[in-house]
Amino acid sequence: MNLKQRLINFRKYMKDSDIDLSIIINFENQMYFTGFKAVIYSRPIILLITQNSIDAILPELEKNNFEKTTGIKNLHVYSEVKNDNASSFIELLKEQLSKYNSPITVGIEENILSTKIYKLIKEYNYTTKDIGDALTNLRTIKSEDEKEAIKLSSDLVSNALKKTIEATKPGMTELQIDSIGNEYLFNTISKEFPEATFSFFVMSPSGKRTTLPHTFSNVTEIKSGDIIIHSRQVELNGYRSECERTFVVDHCTKEQARAFNTMVKAHQAALDFIKVGVKAKEVDQVARKVFEEAGYGEYINHRTGHGIGIGQHEEPSLRYDNELVLEEGMVFCVEPAIYIPGIGGFRHSDTVALNKNGTEVLTSYPHNLSELTIK
Repeated sequence: MNLKQRLINFRKYMKDSDIDLSIIINFENQMYFTGFKAVIYSRPIILLITQNSIDAILPELEKNNFEKTTGIKNLHVYSEVKNDNASSFIELLKEQLSKYNSPITVGIEENILSTKIYKLIKEYNYTTKDIGDALTNLRTIKSEDEKEAIKLSSDLVSNALKKTIEATKPGMTELQIDSIGNEYLFNTISKEFPEATFSFFVMSPSGKRTTLPHTFSNVTEIKSGDIIIHSRQVELNGYRSECERTFVVDHCTKEQARAFNTMVKAHQAALDFIKVGVKAKEVDQVARKVFEEAGYGEYINHRTGHGIGIGQHEEPSLRYDNELVLEEGMVFCVEPAIYIPGIGGFRHSDTVALNKNGTEVLTSYPHNLSELTIK
């Protein structure tokens, strides 16, 4: 699905919902409709969509890049250096809102819209409707070109993870082992995708730090007997994939081995179960049941998985209360985990695409303890 078709689909939703103007603030939603991604968003960008036009309010330093990337010509630029331009995005938004001769209905992302902009809309006595769920639903079902983009990032993230794990040795620091996979990414992308936009996230907590689900790598030295959770996301041309593996340096205790093997069983159970037609909460229940039957229920502290694509964590979530029926085109990270004080954290993650004829696991690396014990 190209950008034009995305706008067609959204405008149909706007028409059916009697929305005259949609204000898009979320940068991921902006990218979904334009293909543009800024390096930094400290200077606000606003997308304005009607049935007949698409406008952007943006800082002067982004003008040339935005126009070149998107082809959008209706640009309203504010400046930090020129007196003849507006100095604030609010000034320009006021101008756009004041163009209408009668009250209109404005679509807004309620979960992220600032109170300042909301109050400005209300100054014109305009009605508002939340478009957040509609945007989420549009982005949840990935088109074929989106899935192909995620497959490319899946290959990259799997190989970077492989390079890191297989080069890990006692005495190296967490940051040093991260750098091995990072170097692979820099070299490969510069050769094979020289014009691509690219970013990544990586962390490799070791030892006691594995019980922290989200923490940055640091200069902690890897020791024989350590458990390590190596977690990677790679974004190529706007689309992400994730692969994570827990691995062991030389050996682990019987308690750690039991927890590790239970996690692998839960992970595989979720991968085997997830498919078109099941409920999101049922995937979570399948993994949770494995942990609970092994006596680890109290050590679960997050959902079994999440959507992924433009964003690091997208809807829908594979969590205990989500009644959503999964559909073809959805892409998830499946990552059931347990974190046991004094023993360690245990988490694998794979990126999977739900297809009409089955589920495709897009990332790849061994799962079992024997294959993930680095000698």
